[in-house]
Amino acid sequence: MNYKLPDLLYDYDYLEPFFDKQTMEIHHTKHHQTYVSNTNLALEKLYEFSGLDINLLIQKIDEVPFNQYNYIRNNVGGHFNHTVFFKGLKLGTKLKNNLKDAINRDFGSFENFKELFEKTAISCFGSGWIWLILKNTNKLDVVSTHNQDNPLMRNISSEIRGYPIICLDVWEHAYYLKFQNRRSEYVKSFWFTVNWDEANKRFESKVINKI
Repeated sequence: MNYKLPDLLYDYDYLEPFFDKQTMEIHHTKHHQTYVSNTNLALEKLYEFSGLDINLLIQKIDEVPFNQYNYIRNNVGGHFNHTVFFKGLKLGTKLKNNLKDAINRDFGSFENFKELFEKTAISCFGSGWIWLILKNTNKLDVVSTHNQDNPLMRNISSEIRGYPIICLDVWEHAYYLKFQNRRSEYVKSFWFTVNWDEANKRFESKVINKI
């Protein structure tokens, strides 16, 4: 089974003025596509992994042979992370229902959560990802991962393991054309684009059926 670049559910200019058309198109058709292509190439001779759903494959990365481990980890992670990121973008949705209640419960308020998320994103050194995750304790947390790691990988620190609810790409390619070195402006623009409907769906799927 070859992985395919998922279609976006919107046009590349859909998120303007928050995220610009040129960045979105390059980000999707070049960066994400490269991770998909490299994943398929790497798995051609690893038959025991090539047929796995991407969600399962990302959790079995630690079983990949040592000589191909880093290459596959980076590319499978890149494919998975970008898939969650792009699907998690939409205009005009609102935080509500059980996810809203859980954020208020675990962070004290949405403003507290937002402040922590922004602080984590702005202070992330180098390239990586910022996540709102649901831990196996059914508690929410904000964590960051470097490069193309993500919280579903079994061999990362237990402190950052969990099920992704929302994520933000803080690699420079995600924002540099519009925001240059002003990552904080990019992070603040993110709140206008969060697909809370998708986030709530992901939350509900795991808060009932525990991780």
